[in-house]
Amino acid sequence: MEQFETRFKQVDVLPLVKYYMDELDLFNLFTKYVPAAAGSLVDHAESLCILTANIICDNKPLYKVQDWLSQYSDGLVGAPVEANLFNDDRFARALSALFDSDRHSMMTDVSGNAIAVHQLLTDEIHNDSTTVTFIGKYDTPDPQAVKLKQGHNKDFRPDCKQIVFGLNITADGHVPISYKLFDGNTTDDVTHIPNWNALRTLLGKEDFIYVADCKLCSQENLVHIAGNDGLFITIVPKNHKEVKQFLKHLREKDVQWQDAIEVESSRKKGKINVYKTHESERTKDGFRIIFVHSSSKQEDDEKRRQKKIDKAILQLEELSPKLNAYHLKTKKEIKTTVDGICKAVKEFIDVKILTTRKQIKVKVSPGRPSLTKSVYKNKWKFTYSIQWELNQQALFEASRTDGVFPLITNTVLEASEVLRKYKDQPFLEKRMYTKKTVLEVAPVFLKKEKRIEAMLFLYFVALMIVSLIERKIRMNMAKEDIEKLPILPQSMNSKKPTWNNIRYFFRNVHYSEIIRDGRCIQAMVKGLSALHEQINRLLEVPDWVYRILQGSWWRFKGT
Repeated sequence: MEQFETRFKQVDVLPLVKYYMDELDLFNLFTKYVPAAAGSLVDHAESLCILTANIICDNKPLYKVQDWLSQYSDGLVGAPVEANLFNDDRFARALSALFDSDRHSMMTDVSGNAIAVHQLLTDEIHNDSTTVTFIGKYDTPDPQAVKLKQGHNKDFRPDCKQIVFGLNITADGHVPISYKLFDGNTTDDVTHIPNWNALRTLLGKEDFIYVADCKLCSQENLVHIAGNDGLFITIVPKNHKEVKQFLKHLREKDVQWQDAIEVESSRKKGKINVYKTHESERTKDGFRIIFVHSSSKQEDDEKRRQKKIDKAILQLEELSPKLNAYHLKTKKEIKTTVDGICKAVKEFIDVKILTTRKQIKVKVSPGRPSLTKSVYKNKWKFTYSIQWELNQQALFEASRTDGVFPLITNTVLEASEVLRKYKDQPFLEKRMYTKKTVLEVAPVFLKKEKRIEAMLFLYFVALMIVSLIERKIRMNMAKEDIEKLPILPQSMNSKKPTWNNIRYFFRNVHYSEIIRDGRCIQAMVKGLSALHEQINRLLEVPDWVYRILQGSWWRFKGT
């Protein structure tokens, strides 16, 4: 009697992820740089490709990757059979081998493939850094690996050790093209020279515009880049002399602002943010300083200052009835408390401590009070109260500098174009956000620092692939004049699809097999709608990637 069986295997976004990985020739690059030992059942290259795909599709710790992979290889309810080769020990050995390889050269090859295949523009590179936080002791550091140290933690966990993760992305689609790891106690300002030198080697040129935050703005960094024919744009900290002088001048006199750009607010629909610029005198090193006035920043500065003033006034009102008791009996104690309350707004609130004295009789003789024997002495009793008022002149002068921030550059671009290029910097923060939330770089379930360092290389590759996917679909939507796609939950529309949106929309795509007497007699992919096919077309993923899935389609193999 014939026996029939139906098997269901997960598909979701893995085929399109594999297609993008194959475009970068990842398997062959891993094979080249991380060769497996003779007689190995599985190449390190395949293990590393599976780990990278897992990070992109559904990030799991090493000990759960095998179960994740079995959904594609053995079915949604089957025990790991085909996936049993890929256990956590094999992945750990592959990570150790990756650490010992020439990862810098491999990164150069991967980035070169991405630039060539996707025709990325590299005339403008944005840099920023973040921290990867680790919970645990990590008391036996590997001398060859980057050091986990305590430092300025950007996850607000100063009690935890960390690694500094520096990332460089293109302005074209905000695609990562290189990264660099630093010890956890490394400050951002010392990372820029080695990072710029590495970028120059990677790109084979110096004339790209290097955009970074204010930590780039040190004389050593800027002179090094300019002295090597490089270009830069960054923001100037407010404690620099040139900025202080301009803000002082602005408080007293008007300056001639030039209209620059108008941008629709990303937070408030229909609101337009107006930017104006004013170019000041050059620095002693010959660099241009461009002061920018932002209408939205002006509103934010006003609100932020008013919020601080309101908070201080409320605390002064609460303090007033508590005077002349406990630890608020002396003028010195009261002044210390008032100064603490007004510390953030001391130039805007004038507080006076008023003193009232009253003569009283104080018994100085011992014993019980007596009309005939007791001796009294006249003494002054002091009581204090506080009054405050706003310093209107200081508020007026401060309002004249609201919304102003300074940029410094050695480019010959128009001031408005310098501003436009710097405005792309927040997209780099979005990439950091993707790495920490969507790809879930932490927590890291690894104990050895060299494996952690190797895993962060895979996170860089995963972030690059995710960025390429987002760039491709948005670019083709713009070409075909497609305003939005209904791929969000409950068929809501997305104007700028993210990887998380795409991953969610493909979640129900699966592979169905009908087995007769142990042999597959029919196989098909189910769950693909016309909208799925449209997304694949916008991603430039060929039809056969999803239509021709048979056997071990999930395996990574070289060409």
